[in-house]
Parts: sequence; structure tokens; C-alpha cells
Amino acid sequence: MAEKICTVCKKHSSMNTVLVKLRGKYNPTTKKRKYPNLQWTRLASGKRVLACAKCIKRAAKI
Repeated sequence: MAEKICTVCKKHSSMNTVLVKLRGKYNPTTKKRKYPNLQWTRLASGKRVLACAKCIKRAAKI
């Protein structure tokens, strides 16, 4: 399986905790891994790379 890392900005996955609000002192948290929105694009050199959506938008503005 390919690593889910943006080749432009090196953005990678992160862990988020979701707090479940319950009465009393027992408050469980669930952990969920969030991945960046990676898509295949071509650089100006013609090379295909995996880049996040934010980098693709930034490159389109330039």
C-alpha cells in the first residue's frame, strides 16, 4: 500500500479524537485517523505525483 503523503508539502495523516458527551464521569473518546485529500497531478516537468488538493489549487493560481 502506498504511503499517503503529499509529495509537495509533505502533509500526512493525523489522529483526531472525538469526544462523546455522556452524563457522569465516564467520557469515552474514539480515535479516528484523518487522511489528506491526495490526487494524481502532473508537475510542470511532466512528472506524475500525488499532491493534496490545497497544493493543486495553489499551483493553479500561479
